[in-house]
Order: sequence, then C-alpha cells, then structure tokens
Amino acid sequence: MPAHDQTTDAPGSRDVADAIREAIARGDFAPNQRLVEADLSEQFGASRSGVRAALFELTNEGLVERVQHRGARVRAVTLEEAIEISEVRMAVEGLCAAKAAELITDQEIAELRSLGDSMRAAVAQGHVLEYSELNKTLHQRIVDISGQATAAGVLRRLRAQNVRHQFQLALVPGRPNVSLAEHLAIIDEICAHAPEAAERAARRHLVSVINALKAV
Repeated sequence: MPAHDQTTDAPGSRDVADAIREAIARGDFAPNQRLVEADLSEQFGASRSGVRAALFELTNEGLVERVQHRGARVRAVTLEEAIEISEVRMAVEGLCAAKAAELITDQEIAELRSLGDSMRAAVAQGHVLEYSELNKTLHQRIVDISGQATAAGVLRRLRAQNVRHQFQLALVPGRPNVSLAEHLAIIDEICAHAPEAAERAARRHLVSVINALKAV
C-alpha cells in the first residue's frame, strides 16, 4: 500500500473534489483531459480511495465523465450546454431571489450590503479573482436565505458544470463592471423586500451572462 494511503491527515474526498473543481475552472485540467488516479493522488497528497471518491462526486456533478476502458476525464461542456444551463439557472435563481426578498432579516440585509461593498472594492482595485469568489459567495447566500433546499441542490450541480465558462467570463475585459452593477441591483431589491423586482433583477443578470457567453 502506498505511504500516502496511511496518512491520517491526507485531504478528504471533499477537499480533493474541491481542488479538482478549481483546477478545471482555472484551465489547469483541459476539457477531455484524462484524470489518472495515481497522478491526482500524488498531486494533491491524497489517498487513492479519496481521489476515487472525489472523481465519483465530480462525475455526479457532470464535471467528470467515465469512459469505458479509459478511466475518468474532464467532461467538455459545450457553449450550447453552457447557455442552456444558464437558462435553467435564470428560472431557479429568479425564484430564490424572490423568496430571499420575502424572508431576509435585518442581519442578512447587513451581510448582503457588506458583500456588495466588498465586490465593489474588488472591481475598483482590479482584483478579478477575488471578485469572482465574492460573486459565488453572494449567489450562495441568496440561495441560503431563500430557504429553497431543492433549488440549492439543482444550482450546485448546474454551477459545477458551468464553472469553466463562468471563470472565463470573469476574465473578459470590462465584464466585472457589468456584472457588478447587476449584482448590486439584485442586492438592492432583495434588501428592499421586493420579491418581484428581485426576481426580475436576477433574471436580467442571467440574460446578461447568456449574452456574454454568446459573445465569447
């Protein structure tokens, strides 16, 4: 048995899945690239069983696919699929924004406002990767506040499949400024307890994402 299989502090399968997911988003692993368990185990300091479990999780998310007699590889999500995924997100995230506007507390309003300020600062300072992370946090917090557990599961899977395209969009010159204004509008409507306006703002943002994907 390899030494790292016995390591008690080796990363768990969830940690390895997160690391592979981020590597796919950054382009470290290209579409259709083979993912060899032994190589991943060495790269991430994880056990083979941990890597195997991580690949199984990512396969369920649609980020990785199993090819008969070839093992695992990064699934190539086409532009057409990315647009379709964004269209489904538009409906589901619109629902979550509306529900969040109905349920948000004063403490959560302060949290979303603070997130908005951080996003504004990141864009102003040209910190694209930081803005991208704050973007993900905002979307997740809106879903959390909405209390829509079913929607949360759907969106987790959809975002995972779209992660590479979303990352590429974040690097398009001028895109963060456009995206920032859209996110601040969503925050404003949710914090104003305006469900219909919040849903419209969320849907407008996803329409913008779809148009940006088409342009890329």
